[in-house]
Amino acid sequence: MNIAIVGASGAVGQELLKVLDQQDFPVERLRLFGSERSAGRRYAFRGNEIEVEVLGADRQAFLGTDIAFVSAGASVSREYAGMITAHGAIMIDNSSAFRMDSDVPLVVPEVNPGDAFEAPRRIIANPNCTTIQMVVALNPIHRISPIKRVHVATYQAASGAGAAAMDELVAQHRDIMEGREVSPRRFAHQLAYNVIPHIDVFGQDDYTREELKMHYETKKIMHAPDTEVSATCVRVPVMRAHSEAIWVSTERAVSVEEAREAFAKAPGVVLADDISSNVYPMPLDLAGSDPVYVGRIRRDLADPNGLNFWCVSDQIRKGAALNAVQIAQLLASR
Repeated sequence: MNIAIVGASGAVGQELLKVLDQQDFPVERLRLFGSERSAGRRYAFRGNEIEVEVLGADRQAFLGTDIAFVSAGASVSREYAGMITAHGAIMIDNSSAFRMDSDVPLVVPEVNPGDAFEAPRRIIANPNCTTIQMVVALNPIHRISPIKRVHVATYQAASGAGAAAMDELVAQHRDIMEGREVSPRRFAHQLAYNVIPHIDVFGQDDYTREELKMHYETKKIMHAPDTEVSATCVRVPVMRAHSEAIWVSTERAVSVEEAREAFAKAPGVVLADDISSNVYPMPLDLAGSDPVYVGRIRRDLADPNGLNFWCVSDQIRKGAALNAVQIAQLLASR
């Protein structure tokens, strides 16, 4: 297939190159696009050096492209979507630009693969990283008994705010150790030795936009408009891989044994739940890996139909690049 990556120099763009290669995706031709600042950079892919082109310099640039992965921000996605799809390319968009549009499918292949083939605008949206991770873990339970309510607290790594945010966390630790004043730039407050209950801007009912994404996107992906979702999203001083504490309430009580068996069999999920040996998912161990890891499964003491569990996943892999490539694999299978 003829593939394009828009935003090739960013963290997700670079991860897309790795995942395409590691997944042995059938690439006949690959073109890379970016801003004028990124133009001219060269990246290796399967023995070739590919130069980044300026997005928009050639209005016919996507002629002959089968799939375009777009990870350059919502404003870029909105501006160039028409140009990218004009000649028949499918745009797999990693931004928030189209996620809640009724005529754009929001797809997590382990949960709603069929939606990928209902894309009248030739745009498929990649969900928010925290939502992807959560719905992959929710789906096995939802199949046993429909989920009525979800409460989730996220513990999101610095890398969720980009490569510059990771660099800032390292710099903050260095400044503290060397006695210099910390000057936050990417975060609202100092992140080193701290947690910040504030990701993205505040909006409806004093929830942040990140929290509202989890509320609305989960309903759309799972085709569960009656499932209520409430989130609190927190930035933590971890470099890479997000963690989530999840409380679910189902129509009927689901036992811990049923849940554990469902997680063990679910695609994209790895069960890591042996408290006798202190085995549970942790971001330090799982950065750079593909699955969603689930552990600390237990009944909810405050809800007879409730379960609690903990999950960890690399938000640049499954939360972005890998999920996008899995969508492309669905399309390629047709």
